[in-house]
Amino acid sequence: MNNFHDTIPLIRAGKVFLLFLALLFGGERSFAQADTTKQAVTWDFSAQQGADGKPILVLRAHILDGWRLYSTTMPDSLPNSRVALDTAIKGKITGIEEKGMIQNKKEPLFNNAGTRSFTGEAQWLVHIDPTAGDGSDQRDLKGTVTFMAIYKDSVLGPLEVPFRYGHTAGGGLVAKSAALQGSAGAANELKKTSIDLANPINKCGGTGAEKNSGLLSIFFLGILGGLVGLIMPCTFPMIPLTVSFFTKRSASRTKGIANAFLYGFFIFLIYVLISVPFYFLKQNNTNILNTISTNVWLNVGFAVVFLVFALSFFGLFEITLPSSISNSVDAKSNISSVGGVFFMALTLAIVSFSCTGPILGTFVASAFGQNGGPVQLTVVLAGFGLALGFPFALFALFPSWLQSLPRSGGWMNTVKIVFGFVELALALKYLSNADLVTHWGLIKRETFFAIWILVSLALVLYLLGIIKFHHDPPPKKLSTPRIIIALVFLAFALYLIPGLTNTKYANISLVSGFPPPLSYSLYGSDASKGVEANVINDYDKALALAKQQHKPLLIDFTGWACVNCRKMEENVWPQEIVKEKIKGDFILVSLYVDDRKILPDDQQFLFTTGDGSKKEIRTVGDKFATLQSENFKNASQPLYVVISPDEQLMNYPVGYTPNAKEYAQWLQCGLDAYHQNKSLSRN
Repeated sequence: MNNFHDTIPLIRAGKVFLLFLALLFGGERSFAQADTTKQAVTWDFSAQQGADGKPILVLRAHILDGWRLYSTTMPDSLPNSRVALDTAIKGKITGIEEKGMIQNKKEPLFNNAGTRSFTGEAQWLVHIDPTAGDGSDQRDLKGTVTFMAIYKDSVLGPLEVPFRYGHTAGGGLVAKSAALQGSAGAANELKKTSIDLANPINKCGGTGAEKNSGLLSIFFLGILGGLVGLIMPCTFPMIPLTVSFFTKRSASRTKGIANAFLYGFFIFLIYVLISVPFYFLKQNNTNILNTISTNVWLNVGFAVVFLVFALSFFGLFEITLPSSISNSVDAKSNISSVGGVFFMALTLAIVSFSCTGPILGTFVASAFGQNGGPVQLTVVLAGFGLALGFPFALFALFPSWLQSLPRSGGWMNTVKIVFGFVELALALKYLSNADLVTHWGLIKRETFFAIWILVSLALVLYLLGIIKFHHDPPPKKLSTPRIIIALVFLAFALYLIPGLTNTKYANISLVSGFPPPLSYSLYGSDASKGVEANVINDYDKALALAKQQHKPLLIDFTGWACVNCRKMEENVWPQEIVKEKIKGDFILVSLYVDDRKILPDDQQFLFTTGDGSKKEIRTVGDKFATLQSENFKNASQPLYVVISPDEQLMNYPVGYTPNAKEYAQWLQCGLDAYHQNKSLSRN
């Protein structure tokens, strides 16, 4: 069936594009201005017993004057409304009766397609068969009504209104909206009025230095990615060709050098511009990019993408952008103008995509994993663009250096295949992230190490010429660099082997943060050789324990997919100077902000943030991410906070602190503040 977008005349193309956005993002999109001060459609829910003894859900829609609500009988190819039960529900909808003022109208906006809609009020009787496949009766059902409405040429929706159907204590039927509501009590649990971030008891700690160093490390990560991309077969041969082109085709040497520098700058600029759209993401969720980076299906998607990249590097196929794009851009390239130089730089970025795309994707994903936001993304892309573009300017300034570059050849294919194996290892990392946040239990720590060891050994066999790929050049004597690299990866595989054991040597510090945590083990959680949290994902229980034992509470805002969190847990916490202090003087609670476990229905609510925006609290991660951002104005992990049992802030929170002595000093500062505050309270 053709989608109705394809049937709209070109004169309405802009409107159709906006409707596409509405359908895609599920939010309110308007083709023209309309009165939206009131809700266009409001809903009431009730339930009754049918003649056959089966329940009927009654949906009553109250439609604002001038608006029309689309019928459930409309096809998928046109604006419509739908009623559906949750996919986990075994009951099913057997039919829908529609009652109300119906209009059958040809819609000019949709190429005069026939539409069916309601005005004023509509009543939909949804017949439900609550019987599961095994014959049992589903007593409680959940579902969603998804609707679209129109006012002149303004289209609303699709919008979702959840509902619940069930039985009362007396056996009667009841149905109601399941949309999240604000809860003053639940909101008070998240916003701690006793915490004064600007005035802790002791003035030590803080996260400013950590943020700066984090940006610097991300920038160097981008430079590393750009240098790797530079030596790939799609880009490396372009250096002497492009530099010679500029120096020989320009009117003077000075002009040639200027054009080469401009060319390098435009390469840098193009990659920086890629990050610009991320600055326009919804801002009322301070944890949005953390949510994106730990999204289950996004991580599974990353794993699939890196697997595809690996297969591409192995030569099974080549990933390229459509030739029409590169040809169109190349046609605009001309060194006689600044615009022409820009299009030459854009041509390089597009043509080299088959080599640089996988590397760029890898490092961009790493930037998101560094508690990233648009700034972090800009920084990593700036590093990538700088490393990729600067050599063109440098060799134009010193053309004699071109003679020292190694010649293109079979070694470049070897580089591609080596990075294919690296992409396989990264694919496992992102699949592991999804496994951790959903607690599937598929990739335990030892399983992760076993696969990495196998990938490393396969790479060693390739470098030694035992494993071959069909597009490899004819076999030659193994070069010294190739043997050295093979020995490095062999040593790496041997280094990982203790990670398979249940011994104190299982803590592999060099790769700390990449495999699952020590507690996520085939041997059980007692395999952890570090510091175990007293409580996990239960702030109230931890606070009660702190009151009972008269100890300060050490809050660890962490994440299942957080690399720096694992580094702290495996490299800093086990140090005696830190370990003894945490275990003896604090109640440690670990709160996972990326945990996708759904909260019970009575614990889900709509929270009003400090800036007045609304945020749905549906998962364990939603709850603790909001607790962190609302009270400590920080959305990055790890974040460590020391508070007293009466929820006063002892010192400034700190983030990633790899120096054990420095971290121990911060802990002692918080402990001193606790004892100081305790003494003042007694007096």
